[in-house]
Amino acid sequence: MDTMTVPQIQLSVPELTQKARKIRRDILTMIYEAQAGHPGGSLSAADIVTALYFRIMRIDPQNPEWEDRDRFILSKGHACPVLYSALANRGYMPHEVIHTLRKLGSPLQGHADMRKAAGVDITTGSLGQGLSDGLGMALGARVLGKDFRVYVLLGDGEMQEGQVWEAVMAAANWNVDHLTAIVDRNRLQNDGVVADIMRVEPLTKKWESFGWQVVEIDGHNMAEIVAALERVPQTVGKPTVIIANTVKGKGVSFMENVPGWHGKAPNREQYLQAMQELGEE
Repeated sequence: MDTMTVPQIQLSVPELTQKARKIRRDILTMIYEAQAGHPGGSLSAADIVTALYFRIMRIDPQNPEWEDRDRFILSKGHACPVLYSALANRGYMPHEVIHTLRKLGSPLQGHADMRKAAGVDITTGSLGQGLSDGLGMALGARVLGKDFRVYVLLGDGEMQEGQVWEAVMAAANWNVDHLTAIVDRNRLQNDGVVADIMRVEPLTKKWESFGWQVVEIDGHNMAEIVAALERVPQTVGKPTVIIANTVKGKGVSFMENVPGWHGKAPNREQYLQAMQELGEE
């Protein structure tokens, strides 16, 4: 398929901000109805994922396996509600499917599964593997003469995995400039504060020392997110990492910066409060 024949969506920054609020409401609805899931890291990544799917990436929801599409890898696969909402709102599946999260027979498993959900480019869940997957896709594009880009979203706690740094080293060694890593740096992980469990800082200096172009942004400032992602193709000869400073549980007052909301569903009272805070009438 000719890339020029595929219509692309490019929402404005205010429109993206509103879409991210919708995606956050979907996240809470999915997890509340399933009474299982990971709200904290899904909410922190919502603005980034919204920008990718509704402005940046070259994709075709009517042809999920289009060879020339850009690829997205949610390396922190437990945060899949944010990806499922983006896919549903972008047209990869009927929106009502979000109500089937974690149910038997549902395409929306507890971790993203490419065999079940249209638009999922790779199955994830084992932390530390996503960047290696993305590097393989990007190198494959080079071999095939394709110009698609690959975006990989990682958690900062995930930086504790050694495989991540092998992929970081390899991508710079082979000058894979159509690979972009995005670190959702919310500074919390399942068991507490990242710095208390195993320090990963200084992230900027580490990525730079491995030969990557590093951009640091406010991961909830949509204008900054869009500007950073739109600058990425201008970097030639080296991969880019965007370190996005975020808040775990962003958008819900009682979830923000609370490690306990890494993998816990809200009760009805909490759900209704969260939805009110996110603008649900």
